[in-house]
Amino acid sequence: MKNKKICVVGLGYIGFPTATIFANNGYLVHGVEKNAHIVESLGEGNIHIDEPGLHEMALEAIKLKTLVVSNRQCKADVFIICVPTPIKYDCGNNPDLSYVESAISEMVPLLQDGNLVILESTSPVGTVEMIHTKLNEKGVDTSSIDIAYCPERVLPGNIMFEMVNNDRIVGGISTRSTKAAAELYATICKGSVFETTAKTAELCKLAENSFRDINIAFANELSLICHKENIDVNSLIDLTNKHPRVNILNPGIGVGGHCIPVDPWFIVSNYPDYSSLIRTARKVNSAKTDWVLEQIIHHVDCLKLSKPKIACLGLTYKADADDMRESPSLTILDGLLSNGFDVVGVEPHIISHSDYRIISLDKAVDECDLLVLLVSHKTFKDQLVTIKESKKATLDFCGLL
Repeated sequence: MKNKKICVVGLGYIGFPTATIFANNGYLVHGVEKNAHIVESLGEGNIHIDEPGLHEMALEAIKLKTLVVSNRQCKADVFIICVPTPIKYDCGNNPDLSYVESAISEMVPLLQDGNLVILESTSPVGTVEMIHTKLNEKGVDTSSIDIAYCPERVLPGNIMFEMVNNDRIVGGISTRSTKAAAELYATICKGSVFETTAKTAELCKLAENSFRDINIAFANELSLICHKENIDVNSLIDLTNKHPRVNILNPGIGVGGHCIPVDPWFIVSNYPDYSSLIRTARKVNSAKTDWVLEQIIHHVDCLKLSKPKIACLGLTYKADADDMRESPSLTILDGLLSNGFDVVGVEPHIISHSDYRIISLDKAVDECDLLVLLVSHKTFKDQLVTIKESKKATLDFCGLL
């Protein structure tokens, strides 16, 4: 299996680590990225994703030419698709598979007998079958090509470790396709590789993140009830979790990232009559973000300052990562800006941003009238004394104070 050539389409948070790991495990990897800036930066040795262990491995692979990057696909033995699959929020929360379809179209003239095509992008149930149909429609003899699905299961901030050590689920369009994909991942995974059907693998990925979304929604609803009754929600959850079969999560300001706020809609859009709980959880978690924004605005009004300056502490969607995709913090910051407030961001994992003013925590403490804790970064935990001693008005939505 090794020494084969792999074409990885899409070099984002999943595609680039995937390409790097294969390139460091005996494969020749051709990475494809349509963002010209990323291709240029990688050519100059600048890694575009901040992830522990990734920088060193990627530079080594680029240096040894086991990883080559361009903006076009090429002939290979294996094609791995890691492109975005966003939600069209203005079109009924339906999935947008245009990036997958574009990748398939470009792939068609390059496919050869014996090729293996793997989709890693989170997708609705039936997407692998759709790929199979599209290839047939474009004249590809799919009887000699294997097509499979293998979703990622990684946590930003620990991607390189989890990509190797976590179990993987592989489902193919046929038994032969399933086994071909499973054999490939077994060469880089220390975890188990479980074989199933394509549809089962697709729904498995969606079920995992919908389960998490529902559990977060329960914690967020509890936080609203506790606020109404003036009960400390963190204390309540700590006491409730003393029950041997209860494990309530911590509430937050909503849900971010590319997976949890997106994947449930793939189920809801396909099965609207059977997914009322999943749909409700999505609405609860989105509403929590709106509620946090309302609480901040109400508190600002209570300060009775003519031109208050607000600092939003934490802009990424989760603690100790640089990923801002679908971040509820940005929804809150944008809401404050649209209401005419003077707002800055404090984000230790982002040096600068084209759309937001980012300053240091020390500067925020000196200059701002209100500090709003949105993300429980370790940096903020380590500097709680600075925040407390500042005597500045502070709102804590992530349980740090």
